[in-house]
Amino acid sequence: MTVTLTEAWNIVRRHLPEKRFKHTVGVRDTAIRLAKHYYVDEKKAELAAIVHDLCKYFDTDEMKQGLATVGENHWAACGSELLHAPYGAMYVEKELGIKDNEVLQAIRSHTTGRAAMSPLEQVVFVADYIEPNRSFVGVDQARKYATVSLDTACLFSLTNTIQYLLSKRSPIHPYTVEAYNYYTLKGEHKD
Repeated sequence: MTVTLTEAWNIVRRHLPEKRFKHTVGVRDTAIRLAKHYYVDEKKAELAAIVHDLCKYFDTDEMKQGLATVGENHWAACGSELLHAPYGAMYVEKELGIKDNEVLQAIRSHTTGRAAMSPLEQVVFVADYIEPNRSFVGVDQARKYATVSLDTACLFSLTNTIQYLLSKRSPIHPYTVEAYNYYTLKGEHKD
């Protein structure tokens, strides 16, 4: 049985600290707005947005072990800031009964992005990046791009993220690089 939106909210509320819950509210509201704007299923966007950070504060070793049991060993070098996305998709499928592959993939890719994201994935990825509680250099520009094109908003978000990670001398996940390359090349081939 799939969890209802109300049940999902109650579960998320119990698992997240106040600041992260406020972020989740912002992501949910932004995802619904973007879904309406781009004719994406609003209920799927809302559900994915509600549970996208459910596992954010789970034990890192637990998440690594859980992912390893399903052959997802390539996440072993990552910290919780990335791990909670693929682990979260696995967790909500098993524990909350969410079986919709589009919703699960949107949860799975919300931190790193990936090449050729579906419109639902893009909505959640961008909503997580631009929600109203976010404040960083470039967020206002990202919000403007989000009203024009999901592809453009994704590319800007990926570019800004990569630049930030480079400035911190932090590793960049291969999915993020693949997503950046995909959206860069896609943008070059528009008529």
